[in-house]
Amino acid sequence: MDRFQDPAELVEVLGDWASARGPLYRKLSGAMARAMRAGDVPHGERLPSERDLARMLQVSRATVVAAYDELRDSGMVSSKRGSGTRVTTEPAKRRAGADGRVPGGRATSIFQRLVDGPGEVISLAFAVEPAAPELADALRELVDEDMTSLLGDVGYHPRGFPPFRNAIAAYYRNLCVPTVPDQVLVTTGAQQALGLVAQMYLRPGSTVVVEAPSWPGCLDVFRAAGAKMISVPLDDEGISADGLTRAFAEHQSALLYVMPTYHNPTGTLMSASRRRRVAEIAARFEVPVLEDNAYTSFDATSAGEGSGPLPPIAGYAPDGAEVITVGSLAKAVWGGLRMGWLRAPGGIIERLARYKVLADLASPVLDQALAARILPRLDTIAAGRARVLQARLDQLCELLTEALPEWSWRVPDGGSALWVELPDTDARVFAQIALRHGVEVVPGAAADPTGGHDNFLRLPFTFPEETLTVLVRRLQRAWLELRRHGPENSTLGPSV
Repeated sequence: MDRFQDPAELVEVLGDWASARGPLYRKLSGAMARAMRAGDVPHGERLPSERDLARMLQVSRATVVAAYDELRDSGMVSSKRGSGTRVTTEPAKRRAGADGRVPGGRATSIFQRLVDGPGEVISLAFAVEPAAPELADALRELVDEDMTSLLGDVGYHPRGFPPFRNAIAAYYRNLCVPTVPDQVLVTTGAQQALGLVAQMYLRPGSTVVVEAPSWPGCLDVFRAAGAKMISVPLDDEGISADGLTRAFAEHQSALLYVMPTYHNPTGTLMSASRRRRVAEIAARFEVPVLEDNAYTSFDATSAGEGSGPLPPIAGYAPDGAEVITVGSLAKAVWGGLRMGWLRAPGGIIERLARYKVLADLASPVLDQALAARILPRLDTIAAGRARVLQARLDQLCELLTEALPEWSWRVPDGGSALWVELPDTDARVFAQIALRHGVEVVPGAAADPTGGHDNFLRLPFTFPEETLTVLVRRLQRAWLELRRHGPENSTLGPSV
């Protein structure tokens, strides 16, 4: 009860409320009314004080007072001295059942942006690109050469279409990780892979050790399973080995979740020596390792050239270690090719396959057949993407240095985003001003529930060059407004 007395919780539900039309107070009251009618802010909930909500939204207190007055006049809230303002309206009638939100989740606004689709704002919720051009060639080859035999197939392969599983096994063998198809389970994207592992390993009250910061979407998968999380900080080589040892010694851990290859959101590449150390520590404490290697397409230090990618943690694991490796083609090739996989010991794959059947029986065969053709070309695709992303990264760093010299960041080892530090500023507060200037920001608090990265934000550089220019211009205006301590109701310019 009274979860929404915390203004940050309420703001998470309101989403991009400031992009609506009309006076600022009316935008706010309208967004709150919609949330109340939908039941997202339930009957009886106590709302934040006017002063606290104004501070979080970076608007004048008069704006919040006017919004609350509108809600009171419409009978949606009531106020009593000493008891604050509470929701009095009942939500619209709907069938019983959950609304799809994760209680206490940090990725609500990110997933809602995916549901809503693009709007007037430039959204930093996702680092996405169009499909790699090689995908069209592979699709034409598939239609010309394989379609007849594919349409004669039964279409159900719960573990995965055999040619694709063979291709995945070969991919890991090329990374010096001996793998056979029975150690591979195909999933509908990396997100399903994480969900299947969470189903199998976690129960309410289980402990998961995670990096700080981490990807909000995966944290919500663990929250949805009822798990609690213990955070371990990163250094330039990846998750801290000493911190990991302490976490395992102090907590009975059901799972370790790490992103060793171009960690999201920091872009850190875990070193070979740290991968070996992590595998050894986890084996000593008998904690299963879930490694997420979805970000494998861009090496910022070599722009696609060099000695090639490091083996996953599974390649460094001692005998008897339990390491589950997640892979995906979404970032490397195209988000629309929803193909992911799990690589693990055969007995674990057998158990995970049963969860997979319950989820969706099997992944689409045509998608898997296309993925089987594209996977051997991954190095070529990565090299082409790296050249484009390197140019965009250089441009973004140059624009930020000129327009926002107070901001700081570490050039990432790879991935697709900068992890930017704001001086003496809660990024949740800045996010509200940025939204009024046409930019949807994901603040660091979403990635680190410990509060250790509240003054950070994730800034993707996957946008076209002209969009990056508009993006930085809008961020600069928002930052100047924050520094002036005089919020204004800005009119959005066109989004590129």
